Amino acid sequence: MQGHQRPAAWKKLLAFGIIYFVWGSTFLAIRVGVREVQPLLLAAIRFTAAGLILFAWTAMRGQRLPNMREWMSASLLGLLIFVGDYGCLFWAEKRVPSGIAAVMLATIPAFMALAEIAMLRTQRMTVRLAVALLIGLGGVAVLVTRSLNVGGAAIEPAGAVALVVAAIGWAIASSLTRILPLPESKPMSAGAQMLTGGLLLFAASAGFGEFRGFRAAAVSPDAWWALVYLIVAGSLIGYTAYVWLIHHESPTRVGTYAYVNPVVAVIVGYYFGGEALTSRTLLGTLLVLVSVVLITTAPRPAAVAAVVEEAS
Repeated sequence: MQGHQRPAAWKKLLAFGIIYFVWGSTFLAIRVGVREVQPLLLAAIRFTAAGLILFAWTAMRGQRLPNMREWMSASLLGLLIFVGDYGCLFWAEKRVPSGIAAVMLATIPAFMALAEIAMLRTQRMTVRLAVALLIGLGGVAVLVTRSLNVGGAAIEPAGAVALVVAAIGWAIASSLTRILPLPESKPMSAGAQMLTGGLLLFAASAGFGEFRGFRAAAVSPDAWWALVYLIVAGSLIGYTAYVWLIHHESPTRVGTYAYVNPVVAVIVGYYFGGEALTSRTLLGTLLVLVSVVLITTAPRPAAVAAVVEEAS
């Protein structure tokens, strides 16, 4: 059958390159955008536009539209992912360098493991997992604790808290995705989540008064190009590559983006964003990445692995 043909190696390499480097570079694009556009408003424009495009594209291909229960599920996930996670990320990047923001969000697998233990019961606390969580916590402590004399300034506490909240929101949403009723089509599901999340971000942006004083004509071309890059490259191309890859590679291999993205973000922020690369940044990044590798490569019981594979 056609669907079982092995894709060309160059297609896999291209897809991996996209989720590694494009997603890693979006952190700097966010940083550029929020310098001139209020963070929740910028996120709202990004995800409403991307959600509309993806939703319309899947609908025109004849995909079944979500029913009322699926719309409610998509709205809940949109609230957690796009308001809770991305809203906090965009807000934090006005205060935290883009590379550090990516490193902080690399703690998502740690919070996902905790969510699986507490919510889904599909994970067990083991010595390996406990050590990995402690190492990841140590990496975060290196980045935020001002009393540690490891070179370089600690990041702003408010920004750090926002990023931790963002990681927790994503982890909870990832667990709920496995039990909530959602459209069978992953592109349709993602489009519905992005669209509802974008509209909720518009509501949150209005509630925080971000519309006051906003003038589109005053925004520089750099910020607009950053927004276009986030919509097209980050949301549409990046997500399409991810969905295609997850059907042709194991979730473990695809999940390696979780510890490649922060490295890419730190390098891109240093070379193209003028962000400092201090010993504190390097040590914190190393500890967080070791934690992520230990968590994402940990063996699972057969029954648990089957659940995860099916959910993917």
